[in-house]
Amino acid sequence: MALDDFKDYFKILGVSRNATDKEIKSAFRKLARKFHPDLHPHDERAESDFKEINEAYEILSDEDKKKSYEQFLNYWFQKKLSFYFQRIY
Repeated sequence: MALDDFKDYFKILGVSRNATDKEIKSAFRKLARKFHPDLHPHDERAESDFKEINEAYEILSDEDKKKSYEQFLNYWFQKKLSFYFQRIY
């Protein structure tokens, strides 16, 4: 995953970075119901949001994928900070 392709899965699901598995699952279910394509036929935005929600849950609900994602997340924030400070100084 390149830095340009970064997606904040925690933000997508509306949970904190230290959310429990139960909180992640609950947020996913709530959003999946809200944006489900069956409830919004012909709404491409809802379909896109639904896919993004599913992608986020797929990563955050799997312990190994979540661990890898969190490592990337830390790397991404370090690189972003580094870039920010290079521009200032």
